Amino acid sequence: MKEIGEYLREERRKNSVSINEASEDLDINPSLLEAIEDGNSKAFKDLFELKQIVGAYAKYLGLDVEKILDEFNDFVFEKTSKISLDDIRKVKNEEEKVNRVVSPYTKIKHTRYDIAPIVLLITFLLFISLVVYLVLKVATKEPTINKELMGGEVYEFTK
Repeated sequence: MKEIGEYLREERRKNSVSINEASEDLDINPSLLEAIEDGNSKAFKDLFELKQIVGAYAKYLGLDVEKILDEFNDFVFEKTSKISLDDIRKVKNEEEKVNRVVSPYTKIKHTRYDIAPIVLLITFLLFISLVVYLVLKVATKEPTINKELMGGEVYEFTK
């Protein structure tokens, strides 16, 4: 980043443009342009913002924007590729434990129990209970003898 910043500073000076003039023309805080020229990438919220400002600054100075942004991308790659895989995995595991991202596509669906088999089972048990009740009621009921059908007289057998 330092090389890019120095190159931008040289080109600005060659064009006889002051930091304040470039700042006003680009509507960018002069301290941010100075940070770019000094190679201080930590003065920016994120690398995307830095990339946008570097691109706008290069265009303002009449430079090859694609070439400057390619160099910037190389800087970003160099900076981020120095992070070890173990560190990346460690941070990833910690983030997964603390803040799990849930979306309709990644959300773990809880299994819901289907109520139809339970209702069917309860209905079947009630039906069986009713049948058993009716069979027991009929089996234990004392027979009634209709006197008219038997000719009017009822005989009982005793010992």
